[in-house]
Amino acid sequence: MARIAVIGAGMGAMAAAARLAVAGHQVAVYERGQTHGGGVGRFERDGFAFGTGPGLLHLPAVYRDLFVKTGKETLEQCVELAQVDPASRHVFADGTDVPLPNASRAGVVRALDDAFGAGAGERWSDLVNRAREAWDATRRPLLEEPLRADWQALGRDPYPAPARRGVSGWFRRGGGATRGPVTLADVARRELKDPRAVALLESHALAHSLDPRTAPAGAAVLPYLEQTFGTWYARGGMRALADAVYERCRARKVRFSFGAEVVGIVEKDGRAAGVELADGSVAEADVVVAGIDPALLPALLGGAEPWHDGDVRPGGRPGDGAAGRLTVFLALRGARPQDTVHRTVVHAPDRDAELAAIFGEAGGSGGVGGSGGVGAGLGTRAPCPRPTVTVLRPDDPTTRPDEDHEAITLTATVAPHGPVDWIDGTAAEEDADRLVAVAEAAIPGLRDRLLWREVRTPADTAADTGAAGGAVPGPALAGAEGRFLRPANATRLPGLYLAGGWAHPGGGLAHAGMSGTMVAGLIVGGADWRGSQ
Repeated sequence: MARIAVIGAGMGAMAAAARLAVAGHQVAVYERGQTHGGGVGRFERDGFAFGTGPGLLHLPAVYRDLFVKTGKETLEQCVELAQVDPASRHVFADGTDVPLPNASRAGVVRALDDAFGAGAGERWSDLVNRAREAWDATRRPLLEEPLRADWQALGRDPYPAPARRGVSGWFRRGGGATRGPVTLADVARRELKDPRAVALLESHALAHSLDPRTAPAGAAVLPYLEQTFGTWYARGGMRALADAVYERCRARKVRFSFGAEVVGIVEKDGRAAGVELADGSVAEADVVVAGIDPALLPALLGGAEPWHDGDVRPGGRPGDGAAGRLTVFLALRGARPQDTVHRTVVHAPDRDAELAAIFGEAGGSGGVGGSGGVGAGLGTRAPCPRPTVTVLRPDDPTTRPDEDHEAITLTATVAPHGPVDWIDGTAAEEDADRLVAVAEAAIPGLRDRLLWREVRTPADTAADTGAAGGAVPGPALAGAEGRFLRPANATRLPGLYLAGGWAHPGGGLAHAGMSGTMVAGLIVGGADWRGSQ
């Protein structure tokens, strides 16, 4: 039985802790904050409740497997999950309003044909079919196995070129033939044509903190995953899922220490040997799992970098293509109408202006290879006056004081703290006003129903999670010469492993759970472990 110290109580760290405890190890989690879940938090006021992290779950099979492998109760016995149908509603600047059914390929084709004109659904379906090929080619090495030493093989974009005249691996940009990686924006404009369909595809990337101008074509797997495996909501929000994982850890005798900030990783005989806490105490361990932003690790290792030569480096730093979230919680008087769609996306009228406001005029590198700190090389920039806004209106009695009120969450992808000064309260309130104004396209009379609102910025995210600038990690993607990969779960220091959204295979609830699986597999099965068969 090994002693294992886990830094942080985020979703990936807890997923690893539960699996390691079941394997017979003695696991202790040290969290600097006062609660578990990392970015998956909960804000409560006056009987209203809101989630501070992701609002929906994709690929629930990741957590189903976690609960099957760590106890008798299944995920559904611990969390009330339901599919969201329609999966989403999309409102465009020209007034087009498109509800998309959940996990129905034929239904999506019909909806797009009805909204955009005959042929639009078929073009979308063809793109999704190619995305499926990319998914099949990369699912195992990218999402189910630890990052290999020859990770450069994942630098090749798996998205196949459509079998059309003039396409031979390149796309034409601005009327001229341009060599180089094909981006998601290239794919959108060439294959979908209709600007509303382009916005629909690009919004999937934007929702995952990705710039479609630099994200590889393989990012088309994101709408494929949602359309194929469905969209799910947990009663009580995603915080209910975090609570369930925490309780599973406790049931497996994982010990949690809150308010316990780790300030150093102890090394002994050339391997990780424990953690040093802010109060001066040392917790000895045989293995250390870091469920934090890997960019923080050198400071915990006395300045040493935990990477092998040739490894990918922690990336997505502010100023290097990362993005944050601006969130506005709304407490409304009046009941939620019965026919209300759970998730509505109100698209920006000027996507180019929006992307420039978030990522810079040329787009950030978005990957793991860049350097630069907050706002490096980009300077300050103003938020987009009319951004893409996601409106979440769950039919969940646990989020409101009674049936005569409604709790709504508005979110927009924004530049992290640094390029924008999110500590400036006046500026944050002005940007919240913009989100509310945009959301009225989905909720007529919104401001007349408003009781109060709460604004959360990337600066709040940074305070909660420790991520530089409050940036939100996107999922790992193949292509772009590996710039969208995350650091491997195993480090050059024996006994030190990485879990969570900033490590392989990237951000998002499902990906965080996958990282926990990989870390546990490497510790229990050894360096040759290659995922579940």
